[in-house]
Amino acid sequence: MEKMPTLFDRRTVQHNRARADADALFLHDALATELHERLNEVNRTFTSIAIVTGFPDFWAQAFPAATIVADEDVLELQPGAHDLVLHVMALHWANDPVGQLVQCRHALKPDGLLLCGFLGGQTLHELRASLAEAEAIVAGGISPRIAPMGEIRDLGALLQRAGFALPVADATPLTASYANAFHLMHDLRKMGETNAMIDRIRHMTRRNVMTETASIYAEHFTNEDGRVDATFELITLTGWAPGDGQQQPLRPGSATTRLADALDAVETPLDPSDT
Repeated sequence: MEKMPTLFDRRTVQHNRARADADALFLHDALATELHERLNEVNRTFTSIAIVTGFPDFWAQAFPAATIVADEDVLELQPGAHDLVLHVMALHWANDPVGQLVQCRHALKPDGLLLCGFLGGQTLHELRASLAEAEAIVAGGISPRIAPMGEIRDLGALLQRAGFALPVADATPLTASYANAFHLMHDLRKMGETNAMIDRIRHMTRRNVMTETASIYAEHFTNEDGRVDATFELITLTGWAPGDGQQQPLRPGSATTRLADALDAVETPLDPSDT
């Protein structure tokens, strides 16, 4: 079996989280609210909840009845012990995201629920573009500075690969504004979300790269209030551990009702010459 590439330095991930400021965890606040709302819509009472996270203090307060599990490569989860697993603000730093989801599935009882929330590919696209352009101008090349994150069109497939039933992936974009790019980068440090890639540069970035970045950012992403916008994309994956009595997808071609009839629409045959 081909070994998964190691993208992230886990010691650095943990170091970054350890210096995070509780007052800067607004993304966690937004995700916790989202997960509570989704659980309220599920007609079920969950009695054995586990939360996989690198921010135990915040999530222990958000779900006081839950067991908190560190998001290590090997999760401290007992097989078949939980009817709900929340994997929160951690999958975007996982070297083996499918492996994380597989471990969560094994920890669920039959028909147990997984909700996984993390940052997606549109996160910080403004900063990514500004840094790349500035470094190309000043240094003649670019270096890895912002972690690669999954795109929504690909992330639902992770649940299927991990063996979940009824998989769903959706995205919620959030926009925050800052006085300038330097304030954004300072806030990322306070969130515990700064660069932890194995291939990151290990020396201080040249000052003129950062000033050029701030200038480019302000030129392209200033809002009507004179501040700069930053996008954070919260991805939520929903999947169920296989169990008896679950809904099952129909076989292709087994439908008994035409889509055009259901929509009360006129069906137009495809012209073979257009194919």
